[in-house]
Amino acid sequence: MTATWDGEEGYPPEEPMGFVGWALVLLRGFVLGSVVFGGLAVLLLVRLVERPLFGLHRPWTPFITQAVCRLAFVILGIGFSTRGTLMRHHGAVVANHSSWLDIFALNARKRIYFVSKAEVANWPGIGWLARATGTVFINRDPKEARAQKDLFEARLDAGHKLLFFPEGTSTDAIRVLPFKPTLFAAFFSEHLRDTIWVQPVTVLYHAPKGEDARFYGWWGDMEFGPHLLKTLGARRQGRVELVYHAPVRVADFAGRKQLAAHCERIVRAGLVEGLPAAQNVI
Repeated sequence: MTATWDGEEGYPPEEPMGFVGWALVLLRGFVLGSVVFGGLAVLLLVRLVERPLFGLHRPWTPFITQAVCRLAFVILGIGFSTRGTLMRHHGAVVANHSSWLDIFALNARKRIYFVSKAEVANWPGIGWLARATGTVFINRDPKEARAQKDLFEARLDAGHKLLFFPEGTSTDAIRVLPFKPTLFAAFFSEHLRDTIWVQPVTVLYHAPKGEDARFYGWWGDMEFGPHLLKTLGARRQGRVELVYHAPVRVADFAGRKQLAAHCERIVRAGLVEGLPAAQNVI
């Protein structure tokens, strides 16, 4: 694994879609869009009742999000499986980040709330979905660090399991970049440190047979549209696998750097173990 990787080396070659590919794009795209935005409409209607009754707490709408995300993999024809036990403790989840598909995969198995960069809120389609499902948006501005820390604490106190991508960017699905410790700081506040746990999760993408191992990776200067079309139009699909590792108690670590390093090591080991040796970048 190289820490100096710039995310723009050696993109997989683009193959022509063909008639069958475009037919799959139209069919899968229509069904997926109907399910996603239909689910969004139902979620927003339920939220009209849920919000005044429960405030930050969301006892109903996360189940709608889970159902939509599980259906997404059925529609796409992508296999989906998990290993390990879901954390029961109060706390957060951290995972490696390879693709926009991560959002569907991680939501399909566990009720979580993503932490995302603020600009995502303004992206057409994705931004609406992110806001509706309770995503926490942050600015990478040191001046706002305290306000963001307070926001994290409020959401964690409400029982939300926040999901962070500590790499800070998406990768090509065959490596894990160094975890940035900044976002781990909120866990060490005085009234959270002794009660919060963190569960590392490895997201594994197994490419379709005969395709580049980085088939599902979305990184660097790749545009969302072409990558979405490629995924929708794939005649053969691969699978995604989530590995839930043992959760750790924040109070058992000296600080955010030590916790970040531990989670990075566990997630990377899961990737190395889960992918064929020829696909791993060392």
